[in-house]
Amino acid sequence: MHGEFGSPEFIANFFAATKAGRGSASDTLLRILRSYQQSEAFLDLSENTQRGYAYNIRKIEKEFGDLPLAALKDKRTRGEFKRWRTQLARSSRRQADYVWSVFGRILSWAMDMGEVDANPCSKGGRLYKGSRKDKVWTLDHEKAFLDVASAPLRLAFVLALWTGQRQGDLLKLPWSAYNGTHIRLKQSKTGAKVVIPVGLPLKRILDSTPRRSERILVNLDGVPWTPNGFRSSWRKACIKAGIKFGENGLTFNDLRGTAVTRLAVAGCTEAEIATITGHSLRDVRSILDEHYLSRDPELAETAIRKLEDSHNVRETKRATKKKRKIPD
Repeated sequence: MHGEFGSPEFIANFFAATKAGRGSASDTLLRILRSYQQSEAFLDLSENTQRGYAYNIRKIEKEFGDLPLAALKDKRTRGEFKRWRTQLARSSRRQADYVWSVFGRILSWAMDMGEVDANPCSKGGRLYKGSRKDKVWTLDHEKAFLDVASAPLRLAFVLALWTGQRQGDLLKLPWSAYNGTHIRLKQSKTGAKVVIPVGLPLKRILDSTPRRSERILVNLDGVPWTPNGFRSSWRKACIKAGIKFGENGLTFNDLRGTAVTRLAVAGCTEAEIATITGHSLRDVRSILDEHYLSRDPELAETAIRKLEDSHNVRETKRATKKKRKIPD
């Protein structure tokens, strides 16, 4: 510093030094976060995914928005980011992983665009090690929920269970998508188009439901659900039914996995299941193998019945051949 403390020379030199230390707003992470939200990479995401990303981006902005971009190349920055993730994990490990994933994806996009030279959030592993292989709605859960839920929520339950679709897509589903025998929709997350034959239990409830809106799922006032309003009402119904709800309990989205499970137990092939739910074959296999079935004993029973049937068919054919060889 030059000049005596308090002198015009000292003050001018002080402000010049602090300005140089801070850098301009264009040199901070804030610009990258804002630019990403205006990019095609962000705008091509589904509405629900955009909402989730924006929520987590606000967290990143609050904590690191003024971080100079040059600091991303410093190896100590990754340590700072991971310590922050550890703090977030005290409330929810899954949410901490989600923030980390969003952060990493944004920085990866920025590297591809030539905006930054390093991505301290690359990889990093996961803090949440849980599995939802046992998070399946049983018949007891189904009965308990349907006994206490309102008519709009019962419709949502049956619709999810018999179509295997995501909450966001079902909340937007119009009556025009249902022709009396099939439901046609385009999944917002993947763009997959699915045509779902409507099973009798679903057909009964659909055909008996008054069409009070363009959308199938509406609240008690006949108004289409907002995502937050639906989640709140669903949670209350679960609590009333004595069903543990949330990360360590059951969620609405577990109905999607439950649908896959029940279709498998019924003897459907992976290809048949994928045609209905819109999953890829690989995802169906992953759900059945790792997340939901947990070696479901009912599936084992179905397999043995099929084996018995096959065995009986062979024995019948063998006995028929022997009879043909016996002379009159």
